[in-house]
Amino acid sequence: MDESFFETMKLTFELAGITTFILLCIGIPLGYYLSQTTSRFKPAIEAIVSMPLVLPPSVLGFYLLLAFSPKNSFGGWLDENFDIRLVFSFEGLVVASIIFSLPFMVHPIQSGFSALSKSLREASYILGKSKFQTLWYVMLPNIRPSLLTGMVITFAHTVGEFGVVLMIGGNIAGETKVASIAIYDEVEALNYGLANQYAFTLFVISFCILLFVYAVNKSMVRSEFK
Repeated sequence: MDESFFETMKLTFELAGITTFILLCIGIPLGYYLSQTTSRFKPAIEAIVSMPLVLPPSVLGFYLLLAFSPKNSFGGWLDENFDIRLVFSFEGLVVASIIFSLPFMVHPIQSGFSALSKSLREASYILGKSKFQTLWYVMLPNIRPSLLTGMVITFAHTVGEFGVVLMIGGNIAGETKVASIAIYDEVEALNYGLANQYAFTLFVISFCILLFVYAVNKSMVRSEFK
């Protein structure tokens, strides 16, 4: 295994880790809001959140490429005022991954909150706890399997991204070349040995992550019924 292999894998998991952490911070309040609100705008918000599930990655990547381009208003505004260029940069990959993986974090968390009994929240309020205290100390500990599921699916989905990262990041070694792009490159170059190293590494890591999740969720269920 050469140095570029480890550099690519490090970049891949760095992207997935940052994306997962940011989406966890976004997914908890958004999932909580969607599980509790009766607003007439809820269907529209849920539709926007779920769009990456039905849109082809190339379509989403194309429109993000247009939006982030310095030649367009939003991308030009970022470049002129903050010296930020999201096209063909690691920062752009992070933003695109957050948008593309949003439903994979929000949906499990929203489902977890929706499954909680209302009496649990009401009992906390009766005991004098604020909404934030109730969320942090009562509700979140009771949806740990949903949080874990959202984090793992988001991480795994980000690791396997191809269309969006190719459109936004291109193929810059050490900056935007992640494992999925590297596999494509090596197959095109008929370098199946190195392509297999990337693919097999992702396969093993993905299996280990899923095995860990199922084992932890099973232990959580057992502890709840003891």
